[in-house]
Amino acid sequence: MKLTGKKALITGGNSGIGLATARLFVAEGAEIAITGRDQKTLDEAVAELGPNARGYRADVTVADDRKRLFADIAKDFGKLDIVFANAGISGRTPTGATDEAAFENIVHTNLNGAFFTINSAASLLNDNASIIFNGSVHNYLGQAGLAAYAATKGGVVSMARAIAADFAPRNIRVNVVAPGATKTPIWKRGPRASVSAEQSAKLADLYSSTVPLGRWGEPEELAKAVLFLASEDSSYINAVELIVDGGLTGAPFGAPSLRG
Repeated sequence: MKLTGKKALITGGNSGIGLATARLFVAEGAEIAITGRDQKTLDEAVAELGPNARGYRADVTVADDRKRLFADIAKDFGKLDIVFANAGISGRTPTGATDEAAFENIVHTNLNGAFFTINSAASLLNDNASIIFNGSVHNYLGQAGLAAYAATKGGVVSMARAIAADFAPRNIRVNVVAPGATKTPIWKRGPRASVSAEQSAKLADLYSSTVPLGRWGEPEELAKAVLFLASEDSSYINAVELIVDGGLTGAPFGAPSLRG
């Protein structure tokens, strides 16, 4: 097993990519702490994950929550070997029709929340630890209406490089995993919550037609990429962005909708 004896924190570990990663980390021998804002799904996740997992209700954007979270982790785990800063939100911010509060909420959650998670974890990290941020292909795509989300995911990549330099004296590696379209609950939230099943299926087919592999990613596939970055398999990989998108950004003309 690749994570035997390791202790890991996964923010937003109660659903989607975070929960899939938690499952894989436990299967690979790690003890894990997961956070979430919803107590019900957090409790359900911990019950599923078993005795090597602990859940903490916390909002990583709130300073008091972070203070309490890391005090509890220090008491329950002592030190950490892995942090997956996964918690984040999406949201539309079309130019010309967005108020400041909506824009700032996305930035505060995805950028500030990610940074201050690691800032708070710093004193608990063992030397040779691994930090993974959750990015996105929207760093590259230029999709209309997603200015704030895209900016935060581009910012995460730049931020990770600087943090890698900060932690270099301690041999702590800092990397980013950047998912493409992945089957997670985030696609059922916000404006998409009212979309009919038929409309949702059409949207899924449309996205699949833009991916060279012709389908959406599964959370478990993203979890395997996070495991790679967390484990000794990537021991000489540092300050990189690993894109996991079925070829969407690298070979767009291989997509079913664009094949000759």
